[in-house]
Amino acid sequence: MNDKPSRPRPAGTHRAGPHWRRGMASNRRGPDRTGEHEEDGVILYGWHAVHEALANPARRFKSLLVTENAARRLTEVFHNLPIMPTIVRPSEIDRLVSADSVHQGMLLYAESLPTLTVEDLAPESLILVLDQLTDPHNVGAIVRTACAFGVDAIVTTARHSPAATGVLAKSASGGLEHVPFVIVRNLAGALQTLSERGYLCVGLDSEGEQALADVPLRRPLALVLGAEGKGLRQLTRERCNVLARLDVPGKIKSLNVSNAAAVCLYDVTSRLSAKG
Repeated sequence: MNDKPSRPRPAGTHRAGPHWRRGMASNRRGPDRTGEHEEDGVILYGWHAVHEALANPARRFKSLLVTENAARRLTEVFHNLPIMPTIVRPSEIDRLVSADSVHQGMLLYAESLPTLTVEDLAPESLILVLDQLTDPHNVGAIVRTACAFGVDAIVTTARHSPAATGVLAKSASGGLEHVPFVIVRNLAGALQTLSERGYLCVGLDSEGEQALADVPLRRPLALVLGAEGKGLRQLTRERCNVLARLDVPGKIKSLNVSNAAAVCLYDVTSRLSAKG
């Protein structure tokens, strides 16, 4: 584990030189191609995911594999990288990630970020609660959107949820470094605790009794999203204060869950901001 990294400073003169390690990645333990997950950490690849992680003082790093082109790109941004990179051929990174992964010449092995508890959440938070969303592309897209709209945390379960690594991290486009996770064993119990702490828990449901636009909103607020197809589980529905639907004018009335999250967050954050 490396020492605590410092914040990067913009730079345009420092270039990758002979002090950067060169080598093959063939002896490095790589991710499982199906899950892209290390037993004791995570992998991050692609410019946004790796750049944001390297700029995050809370991250702890294990190794960084980069191509020569990626090394030059990184040194245009960072005066001093928080970890010494190893220069490899693109094919070496290809071998360590899924066949369709767009890694842009960089692969970072890091420790997982610390998670929060429900009790750690600030009193006026806006949070998302994910009920057994298992597609890492969807969850990653939701993380990216949550970051864009200033969501304070994402609550999800320890089981039936994708790990914050690989495909999810790439889809999140760096959002993992800015939106903390609250991992719970029992989602219904967590929603009960949130309600007791003053949260308005709004479940998004296509058959909700109210349109989301008509629900009076306040902070702290939890938006609860269910898996595509299955939607919210029954006990999750029962723990929500309100079940709201997202009304759309077109012929297709349902949206991909990550798109629905974006539309809902735009509406919610606009209304909360207007209230001051």
